Amino acid sequence: MKKVLVIGIVGVVSVLALYYAFIYFVPYSQGVRSGELIKISNKGVFVKTWEGEISQGISGAQIFAFSVLDKDQEVIDKLQEYQGRYVKLHYTERFATFFWLGDTKYFITKVEPEQSPHMRN
Repeated sequence: MKKVLVIGIVGVVSVLALYYAFIYFVPYSQGVRSGELIKISNKGVFVKTWEGEISQGISGAQIFAFSVLDKDQEVIDKLQEYQGRYVKLHYTERFATFFWLGDTKYFITKVEPEQSPHMRN
């Protein structure tokens, strides 16, 4: 009976570890989005995650919400510096997320300042 219980526990732990590895390491898509950075915040009660938003339209009707991993401190610093400016965000989309990683499936990997298309000559 002990052997069956141990095999069952090892099997469940293995499946959960494979699921986590798949979600964390296998990207669904990668891309770039541009817009005005309107929000970057460190939110949460028990687990703090970095969340942000860019406005991709003139009226603010098209909002792109994203998350940033804690390990990407350089990206977090740049986002805080570029608050209120037009930026280009490089992101990786995952199949799903876990609450300790972020609220969205979109994780920013790189941020660059960009000139607003509304201010060009």
